[in-house]
Amino acid sequence: MRINQRIKTLSEIIGRAGLITRFGKQYGTSRDLYEALGYPTTLTYDEFLAKYERQDIAKAIIDRPVKATWQGAMRLVDDPLKKDSAFQQAWKDLTKALKLKKKFAQIDKLCSIGEYSVLMLGLDDVANRDGFKKPVNARKHKLLYVKPYGMDKAKIDSYVTKTNDPRFGLPNTYNVTIQIEGEDTTDDVIVHHSRVIHVIGDSLDTEVKGIPVLLASYNRLMDLEKIVGGDAEMFWRGARPGYHAGVKDDYALTTEMEEDLINQIDEFEHNLRRILVNEGIDMEALAQQIADPTAHVDVQIQMISAVTGIPKRILTGSERGELSSAQDTAEYLSYVTTRREEHAEPNILEPFVDRCMEYGILPKVDEYDVIWTDMFVMNEKDRVEVGLKRAQAIREYTQNPMAEYIIPPETFVEIGLGLSGHEKEKVLQEIKEALAEERPLTPEEQSIISKESMQLAANNE
Repeated sequence: MRINQRIKTLSEIIGRAGLITRFGKQYGTSRDLYEALGYPTTLTYDEFLAKYERQDIAKAIIDRPVKATWQGAMRLVDDPLKKDSAFQQAWKDLTKALKLKKKFAQIDKLCSIGEYSVLMLGLDDVANRDGFKKPVNARKHKLLYVKPYGMDKAKIDSYVTKTNDPRFGLPNTYNVTIQIEGEDTTDDVIVHHSRVIHVIGDSLDTEVKGIPVLLASYNRLMDLEKIVGGDAEMFWRGARPGYHAGVKDDYALTTEMEEDLINQIDEFEHNLRRILVNEGIDMEALAQQIADPTAHVDVQIQMISAVTGIPKRILTGSERGELSSAQDTAEYLSYVTTRREEHAEPNILEPFVDRCMEYGILPKVDEYDVIWTDMFVMNEKDRVEVGLKRAQAIREYTQNPMAEYIIPPETFVEIGLGLSGHEKEKVLQEIKEALAEERPLTPEEQSIISKESMQLAANNE
């Protein structure tokens, strides 16, 4: 790493440390909440990675949105009138050959854990390790592999410093640590930015480094670990009562008896003995002390849910069956849909596809759309319930002789039942046939309908 880059990185660390340190100060500098509560003032990628690997809720914060984002089918369409254009077929073949969706999910996770991640493109123009340093030339290439790396394995080696360069301030080269599967040795190579897709998530004032997803909830995750771990320790120590031993006033305890008592207590503590036999000693069990941590855990989960946007039921894995909440599910699906549109597409998919077209890996097209699996498709249970309610609505509509004069069948089917296209036409025909079979209206009913229609029209005006 160059000297000026080292100075810049060191300055960023010192600046952030000073800012975060001030967060915990109260009453001037008399009280430091971060120090009192044991919160770290600076956090590194290794700490975020360790938290992800070891803490259940931290892993769920990262994994649940990423898994939901990339689940289901994902297609690229350049011409909606053609089922399989050359572009679509090439994308299908490339996705299958390189397992791209899995790689995109990996790079998404790594980006969420750290400040950025990279997807290294293995092109056919690299004959040796020095070939990674060179920019990709203009000829047509073949993409042999793609490899996702986190910021710990793909460190920024240098930046573009020329002010008249369109990439001014962006990474120029990366120092990538490559490890061959099944081997303990690693190899560091310098990789040119043209061979890398740089991915960041949420950011404020930079195009290079985003904000780690776990940063805002890190203190709450620490609190949750204290509560859950403390509860387990409290149960371990408190569920099995301790004992108080008192020697009777008129009894003298010899050294041999004291040693025997100590040995019995030691065996009792380590579950080798369940009965204590002692003469002249009163044993009294101490009261058990066990508290229910549910309310305290719920507070931490609620705070984590607020900052991540993941509903509590989804975060804790109770979104199935009778515990599901339709509102939570709908909000979460909207969140995932937004994440697809505002993160997955512009930060991962589009840069990768555009680079593939630039290098001749995919045919060039003027425009293309990303078609995701519809997450709001109803399951079998929901479809049955909607069908039942529609059937009830149709029965009420067709059995009321005044209904069609107030709401025309076409309006009822389109707006009331929410149908369109072929379904609308088919149901509309059935309703009209059912209405035609009903008895004719009496003059009194016709008069009532006429008055109600006029009143309805007047109200609408």
